Amino acid sequence: MRRRDFIKTVAGSATVWPLVAGAEQAERTRRVGVLMNRAATDPQGQAGVAAFKQTLQQSGWSDKDVRIDMRWGENDVDRVRKYGAELVGLAPDVILAAGTLETTELQRLTRTLPIVFVSVSDPVGAGVVSNLARPGGNATGFMNFEYSFGGKWLELLKQIAPSVLRVAVLRNPTIPAGIGQFSAIQATAHSLGVEVNPVSVQDVGEMGHALIAFAQAAGGGLIVTGSASPSEISDEVIALAARLKLPAVYPYHYMATDGGLMSYGPNYTDPYRRAASYVDRILRGEKPADLPVQAPTNFELVINLKTARSLGLAVPQTLLAGADEVIE
Repeated sequence: MRRRDFIKTVAGSATVWPLVAGAEQAERTRRVGVLMNRAATDPQGQAGVAAFKQTLQQSGWSDKDVRIDMRWGENDVDRVRKYGAELVGLAPDVILAAGTLETTELQRLTRTLPIVFVSVSDPVGAGVVSNLARPGGNATGFMNFEYSFGGKWLELLKQIAPSVLRVAVLRNPTIPAGIGQFSAIQATAHSLGVEVNPVSVQDVGEMGHALIAFAQAAGGGLIVTGSASPSEISDEVIALAARLKLPAVYPYHYMATDGGLMSYGPNYTDPYRRAASYVDRILRGEKPADLPVQAPTNFELVINLKTARSLGLAVPQTLLAGADEVIE
């Protein structure tokens, strides 16, 4: 073979091989792990997963392109550890984690596999990321609350129940989110002339006794913060607030539909859609360390008129007009 023909052959091979390798890479089925903080039968959990899958498909990932391995941890430590280890053992391209427990447990198991989280109140305080703008590690994602939310909860409570002068605030004082949300409520309370009383949710029995004692005096109201792990105590808190005639604001939509007076918080499925966009970007080569942690952007106000009537409250028309959902 003449030297000129040899060079042309080598040059042609150099052009072809990257294309072939790229085609093989594109055709490889990717693997995405999902570790949920709810039970497989939970309607909200199912809605979140459905929104995540739908957005992935809209981003161009079909069932042939991506295999999704589901695990439902139910916010139980033992289950989360077991299923987290199973998912890490599958060596997926990226893992979606719902909840602080789930995210921190996955990071205990791996500091290399990419993790996209949702429903983490304080990623920096929990040690999940070093910085919101530039996470710097193997995890990034979407917070479910900002500290400033606390002030909005108190403002809404005063609008629906103007006679409230004292507020019990359910929170977890052992985590930064519990401290931050309570501080935001305190900051707003002064301008509204409201006395704030913190109540810890670490011991459910003591929490109940504290609320019963608090309700003995008139003018009381209740705020359940996003740090209070309401999924574990929601039924009890809603029933107790009804029995004690305490107007209450809750952080999650389902708590109003389950009988709570009012809820204000982020749309539940929206973070899953946004998380799918991050998973898409990671599957296409970007790194979690370079993707900023984002705060919620889509909020919902839900008012339960049946509960309002049972408490003798006349809901202002301005508040009703701004509600995303009104339960008759």
